Amino acid sequence: MSGRLSELLSIMARLRAAGGCPWDREQSFASIAPYTIEEAYEVADAAERGDMPHLRDELGDLLFQVVFHAQMASESGEFDFEAVAGTICDKLLRRHPHVFGAGAPLTPAAQSVIWEDIKAQERGAAARGLADGSPASHLDGVPQALPALLRAFKLSKRAARVGFDFEHAGQTADKVAEELAEVREAAAAAGAGHDQRAIFEEIGDLLFAAANLARKLDVDAEAALRAANAKFERRFRGMESLAAQRGEIFADLNLAAQERLWQEVKRDE
Repeated sequence: MSGRLSELLSIMARLRAAGGCPWDREQSFASIAPYTIEEAYEVADAAERGDMPHLRDELGDLLFQVVFHAQMASESGEFDFEAVAGTICDKLLRRHPHVFGAGAPLTPAAQSVIWEDIKAQERGAAARGLADGSPASHLDGVPQALPALLRAFKLSKRAARVGFDFEHAGQTADKVAEELAEVREAAAAAGAGHDQRAIFEEIGDLLFAAANLARKLDVDAEAALRAANAKFERRFRGMESLAAQRGEIFADLNLAAQERLWQEVKRDE
């Protein structure tokens, strides 16, 4: 183990020890989990922007989260950081038989298939060991805490592995159109005084169908939506800037004037 990693583990143990940091000492797995998720997103943001100094810092923050969880588990006698590292080493060895075994070299696509097959076998073995007797499902192991769009992507991918999938992307697109029509119908009914819950449900179905279409077209739905968010933000800020340059207050403009600014910003991109 490197000197700095040993130092990090020692720092974490000291923070949690008697006389350590009061805030660190009162944390639990549940209270720390939101910070872990936040740090993972910050790593993804730095990587997407290609900001290597920031990525280095954010990876350090994420590593600290791993060390924090491992320290708490060590205190309760569950496992320690060494066990965490051992688990991922074993998993990587097991899921790369073509690298660490006698298998022949594989293409990335073939390796992806083998990876998913091995994961499915592992999930099956884990399901057989469920203490509550719950029936095994091909959807087992998709974390509830994932962002909803990413979880929809993974759920539809799991279903597709056992044949529950549209044959063509065009059929998936038709499903999106069908769900959009149902949103319109629900909205019209709600406008006539009917239950708003129907709109909530139909919007959910539409978003799930859109995530499924992204998977079918081999598009990362989460990344695509992040890119769309960034594009909207860039264009909106551009509209505000143009309005200010012309001595106008953007919020005071009517929708038609704002739309003209939007089109102008789009043309200049």
